Amino acid sequence: MKTEALPQAGAVADDASTQPVPAAEVVAPPRRTKARRASEEVLPAKAPAAQPFEFRTIELNGQTIRTAVRPGKAHMTPLLIFNGIGANLELVFPFVAALDPDLEVIAFDVPGVGGSSTPSTPYRFPGLAKLAARMLDYLDYGQVTAIGVSWGGALAQQFAHDYPERCKKLILAATAAGAVMVPGKPRVLWRMASPRRYIQPSYGVHIAPDIYGGAFRRDPKLAMAFASKVRSSGKMGYYWQLFAGLGWTSIHWLHKIRQPTLVLAGDDDPIIPLINMRMLAWRIPNAELHVIDDGHLFLVTRAESVAPIIMKFLQEERQRAVIHPRPFAPKAG
Repeated sequence: MKTEALPQAGAVADDASTQPVPAAEVVAPPRRTKARRASEEVLPAKAPAAQPFEFRTIELNGQTIRTAVRPGKAHMTPLLIFNGIGANLELVFPFVAALDPDLEVIAFDVPGVGGSSTPSTPYRFPGLAKLAARMLDYLDYGQVTAIGVSWGGALAQQFAHDYPERCKKLILAATAAGAVMVPGKPRVLWRMASPRRYIQPSYGVHIAPDIYGGAFRRDPKLAMAFASKVRSSGKMGYYWQLFAGLGWTSIHWLHKIRQPTLVLAGDDDPIIPLINMRMLAWRIPNAELHVIDDGHLFLVTRAESVAPIIMKFLQEERQRAVIHPRPFAPKAG
């Protein structure tokens, strides 16, 4: 496990498309004015634009599931996003926009959220992981990298554990190991237990600094922009998501997750205290931890800084973790 410093806000990953194009050789007088030199400079080539999302609503197990796919290039393993509780897929678009446009991205609304139907009975995390695997089958995807945010991080852990052959790498952002987690402040947890912030946008804006922390404490416009993208399906879907995690924990099988894992944590996260992310990185054999100077929603507020860390992780070819046996000790005599 290792921790690396976060790049400054606005940093981007090294890419040939962002480097200056060499200028053609120019015959010029021995001395040139500043204006002349400036006119001969060649600007960097623009990065290729990402493809727009393709939206589809599919039917699985009697449920309608709303999906969005941003097409990418075949040389990169697609990225499957498991979103936070009550969060519709549009809320991750600012983060996706900061990623390499060659990376194919799959987002979806879990049952009871956004444009997906609300089930008559709740799912548990193993059932939701199975539903995600069936969704990948329907959309004709084999192996993916999974990223889970907050509540979705628990679902991503379950997916990586139950379907290891479908999950090449794992990214966990602002999440925990479930029932054994060190909880946030009671007032924050009480507010998180209610879907009111998604149903009543003005209330969501009011409590955003307290529950999300970080940049939301300093910039009221962030909360307004976030609330404007919310698409609520009502209270029942939110309560079903709470039920999915009731009593759930991954602590007893985290050591079985063999995928290379990137753990991302905010140092001012009122919902998931930092110690929970340290525990995940400690328990997962092949994990590395990055601590970001922000709150719970750093994937959105620090997208331009976090995206290069994620892209570097995705491009690395890392060896699987190896658990070494105890050294052989010859018998005395």
